[in-house]
Amino acid sequence: MGYFTPIHQLTLAFFHTVLGPWELFWIFFYAFATYGNAGFMREQVCKYMCPYARFQSAMFDHDTLIVTYDEKRGEPRGARSRKADLGTLQLGSCVDCSLCVQVCPTGIDIRNGLQYECIGCGACADVCDTVMDKMGYARGLVRYSTQNAINNNWTPEQMWRRLRRPRVQIYAMILAALVIGLFVSLGLRTPFKVDVVRDRASLARITEYGTLENVYRLQIMNASENTQHYKLIAHGLTGLRIETETEVVVEPADSRWIVLRADVPYGSVEAGSHKIQFEVQALGTDDYVVEKSVFIVPR
Repeated sequence: MGYFTPIHQLTLAFFHTVLGPWELFWIFFYAFATYGNAGFMREQVCKYMCPYARFQSAMFDHDTLIVTYDEKRGEPRGARSRKADLGTLQLGSCVDCSLCVQVCPTGIDIRNGLQYECIGCGACADVCDTVMDKMGYARGLVRYSTQNAINNNWTPEQMWRRLRRPRVQIYAMILAALVIGLFVSLGLRTPFKVDVVRDRASLARITEYGTLENVYRLQIMNASENTQHYKLIAHGLTGLRIETETEVVVEPADSRWIVLRADVPYGSVEAGSHKIQFEVQALGTDDYVVEKSVFIVPR
């Protein structure tokens, strides 16, 4: 809700119990939805509602790091004592304790292979390592690895060398460039926006003072968390002036529509449509926005 109402104002209103009806409704709606998703449905959200499970299969190949079970080492699985000889029993390292299934937030069995319900949390790998420690076996029966590394018995060095192939490096550089561009654009963005719309009720009119007037509707949107004062300036024609207020105050995270009248001396500009610009300056800062429009001079 802090996206629609300034968060400081919303917090004070909440603790003073003076929230508006819509704010109160949406706060309790999102609280109920959060409880329903995280407290009631839980793993069902990951299985049937979360889109990540549906598109992740299109985003990896056999060299992608995933949580995987080393079937060659773990099978055949079975219970045994700590002192049992695996060679004699002809068993793998998996003791079939099912702890990996019990700790899985989506309730899958990682020993059945890669499944779309897996969210990659690694809880099964952690609990399996504790069991391997108790049994005196090497860790890593369930671990982060790749399908090629498991199938070809690669060492960690071979696996990471494969992960550093040119394709991955190019993708990483593209992603880094996008992230840098995002932060640069956020740092350089102007904290307000301006829209200019000509009044369609009349193209132009001659005033009692002997000037030719066009009317515009100008919207200023303040995207900052502070009250801003703006100055309006018009450019583009000789003698062009703004006859209405030239200083505007806009509250934090708010917008304001202004009816603006621009005049030129009658007869000073030839008939036709002339391009002009409205410059809106944020007082006390170096931020400004220039919006283009047209000034109509009738024949």
